[in-house]
Amino acid sequence: MQALSLAWGILALGGMMVGFIPCFGWVNWFNIPFAFCGLIFSVIAHAATRGPNRQHSTVALILCVLAILIGSRRLAFGHGIF
Repeated sequence: MQALSLAWGILALGGMMVGFIPCFGWVNWFNIPFAFCGLIFSVIAHAATRGPNRQHSTVALILCVLAILIGSRRLAFGHGIF
């Protein structure tokens, strides 16, 4: 479950980077909900794991939050289109 949440976070961050390419800002309209679902999945994976083996889900949480925050900021600056 942690590996899946980590992969989800990496894909969300990659989608956010694609959204920074000029004329591809609209990708963030799809990437932000994707990252939000990944955030929920990462929280579940983090809660389901006990002990010091939470590194993957913690990294996935950080990646999803970054994708949401930075992608939202990009949408705000590009007026949701560019």
